[in-house]
Amino acid sequence: MQAVWMLLSSFLLASMGVCVKFASAHFHSAELVFYRGAVGLVFMAAYARLSGTSLRTRYPAMHAWRSIIGVVSLSAWFYAIAHLPLATAVTLNYMSGVWIAAFLVGGALMLGKPGQQIPNQGPLVLAILASFAGVVMLLRPAIAQNQSLAGLIGLLSGLGAAFAYMQVMAIGRMGEPEIRTVFFFAAGTTVAGALGMLVTGASDWNWQHALWLPPIGILASLGQLCMTKAYSMSTHHGGTLMVANLQYAGIVFAALYSLILFGDNIPLTGWAGMALIVTSAVSATVLRARAAPNAPAEEH
Repeated sequence: MQAVWMLLSSFLLASMGVCVKFASAHFHSAELVFYRGAVGLVFMAAYARLSGTSLRTRYPAMHAWRSIIGVVSLSAWFYAIAHLPLATAVTLNYMSGVWIAAFLVGGALMLGKPGQQIPNQGPLVLAILASFAGVVMLLRPAIAQNQSLAGLIGLLSGLGAAFAYMQVMAIGRMGEPEIRTVFFFAAGTTVAGALGMLVTGASDWNWQHALWLPPIGILASLGQLCMTKAYSMSTHHGGTLMVANLQYAGIVFAALYSLILFGDNIPLTGWAGMALIVTSAVSATVLRARAAPNAPAEEH
């Protein structure tokens, strides 16, 4: 059943990307960030009340820092969705797992004491290098179409998501429930989006176009809750690893949306790069889990 919850989460988050893609034709990124946060804020507040979870926290600074990192990553991802094929933008954001693996390798090398034997990181390094080779293949069409800036921003969204995940991991070790963490991220997203709208202004309001806005926050919140449910049902390391790898089904859903709804023309090189990234990310997840078997779930 936990596999079903993870697949549902991946589908909901990919569907959120569809709404962002349609809404981005009428609203700029700051507005999308604001509405994603505002709707999610109301949704999570209601869910916390129904579940009896208190929203009071003893770690406001940690939540604030997580929100800052998350907002930067989210804004970059929304920009990439607006300017790249949906499958490409989603794949670049899912690079967060590879970035974390790179941090793991770098940390082991930098923090290792002289004379201390460091575990063999060769397979993990190869998985990381293969994933970045996949990025080059995936972004070649974007570069050819003068979309290199959007490709770079999409890649940075994955890097930001990796930093956000590590902050969520630190908050989780403090005993904070997931509902509270998601709620404060929604609050930070709302504030950041509102500040961005003060600078960029608001787009002309049209109810037909605005219908795409509420699903962004609702789908994001439901997707996160389904992901949490999937991980919470894991009773052993193998179950956690299965769920972690199933999250990459989101790339498959995004690819189908790209073809069916948007008619995106992704060349064979791009598809091959996407497949290489998924394969490498799954390998990195397995190898990283062996090094840190008790690590919590990633967020997207």
